[in-house]
Amino acid sequence: MGDGDKEWEHHLRSLSSAARDSADPAADPSLLNSVKRLCELCKSEKSEELVARVYPHLNKIFQRCVASISQTQTSNGLLMLAILQFFLDFGDIVLHDAEPSLWTFFRLCLSREFADPVVAEASLQFLSLNKTKLVKAFPTLLPQFFPLMLKLIAWNGEKLENSFLRIFSGFISPGSLIPLFPSLVDLPILVVALEKVERSSGSLVGSSIASIQKSAAPAMLLALMDEAYTGSMIGDGGADSESEDSAPMDVADPLFLDLLKDENDGLAERHWTSPAMASALQTVINTPLSNRLKEALKIAPRLLDFYFTLAVHDANDSLICALIPLIMARYSTLFPDKVFCYEVQKRLLEFMLSAFHRSPHFIALLKKPIVDRIGEAYDNPVKTELALQLCWAIGEYGGGGGSHKDAARELFESLELLLYENLSSSRLGLGEAVHGSGGSSFRKSSQSRLLCFVVTAIAKLATYHRELLPRARVSLAKVARSRISDARVWKRAQDFLGLMNEPAICLSVLGPSTSGEFPGTINWNEGHKKMIAHIPFYILGGQEGPPSHDFSFSDILPRE
Repeated sequence: MGDGDKEWEHHLRSLSSAARDSADPAADPSLLNSVKRLCELCKSEKSEELVARVYPHLNKIFQRCVASISQTQTSNGLLMLAILQFFLDFGDIVLHDAEPSLWTFFRLCLSREFADPVVAEASLQFLSLNKTKLVKAFPTLLPQFFPLMLKLIAWNGEKLENSFLRIFSGFISPGSLIPLFPSLVDLPILVVALEKVERSSGSLVGSSIASIQKSAAPAMLLALMDEAYTGSMIGDGGADSESEDSAPMDVADPLFLDLLKDENDGLAERHWTSPAMASALQTVINTPLSNRLKEALKIAPRLLDFYFTLAVHDANDSLICALIPLIMARYSTLFPDKVFCYEVQKRLLEFMLSAFHRSPHFIALLKKPIVDRIGEAYDNPVKTELALQLCWAIGEYGGGGGSHKDAARELFESLELLLYENLSSSRLGLGEAVHGSGGSSFRKSSQSRLLCFVVTAIAKLATYHRELLPRARVSLAKVARSRISDARVWKRAQDFLGLMNEPAICLSVLGPSTSGEFPGTINWNEGHKKMIAHIPFYILGGQEGPPSHDFSFSDILPRE
């Protein structure tokens, strides 16, 4: 017998003994090495007979690992991953369907050991190595367990980010695209929830958050399971509920119930106004951020970059259109960190506006949520900024296009209402803006910016849908005559009224950006290729400095 045969028999006896032994298989550290070595030998020998001899032992050991998970604190993750690799590599030979084994590993093992950095790293390496096979053979696996995988990256942080990103595309499917978005945005909140569970219930390693029954807070977790699996209602904690950092977390709160799940069960409403949420955030804000939370605040925007890139290439128009209202709803509801909010909101706006650019008819389809967000322009500066961008999109893309005249009229009416409400408050606040505090001045400046956007959107929308021109002239005339505190607003209204008296020039300046929509429309992106006579000299009158006959095209034409 050669050395290779001796090694083979030695490892096979080790497996046979472990399969017969009633003890926890993971308690023997040499067993993992035997499993890995036998897998390597099976690959190198390419012998179906050897595979057939190994398989029964590995199958028994895997089942014994599953049975011992809830009865021991020993980690089974690495051993089960090694056996799963054998099932994936040689399942066709031994007629073993690996999918049930994979689901068992996620639900019973990884849900308990995601906080173990060794198991977490090995799991990501396993998924990365087998990603192509998993996505093709078991397309629902990764999309189903993306909440569990987000727990893994939330708890283990930036050191596993690159490995996590290599499998990220596997999470995208028609059933997971929309639920995945709020989970990514709320990654820092997930860290807050996990850290609070650890402080109140002990170490996360070796305990499944969704099914712990022997923790320091059994009532809390039994309530979670009761609501999650029976649908029964959980009573309010009442005035005596603890809110200190050391208190058991109220997972009966719908937000935490959704955050701490392991599997994708669809899009759930997240109650950001709940007492438990407010209490948790207040505690975090008033104390130094943990290193884990700081890392999550950096990781989440980068994950959103990958998410939006994949959404553009893989998702159909229906999913993108359904995603936009959720983006608008979450734009002003984020973890309260200034840098994080800036980074996330920038990405949300870029994706939303690019979606409108590719599919202008989305504006008509989404007129109801758009009108709702425009109506919230007064609530806070963040919602004002979102309303500004939506006003710009309405005007830029003609309220959805020429075939959506009814939607354009409804959007126009919303812009009119917003304009008249702001005009009224501008007149009332004129003295306050001059003599008031710095906060009042800032409010007036923000309001003037909003008015400029609304006036422009009204003029562009009426230029696109000419039946709205009479109403637009009335609206702009009221602004031009109002002489509100900021001259930029009424002067812009006057300029647009002047443009409307010259229909061809108005189409060139305010019409659709795509050339060929209307006769005489100029594509300004190609302005540097056109002759001087093609430039409407009306716009040159507003140039400061030298006379209008002495100008540079760089003043008015965009260049890359």
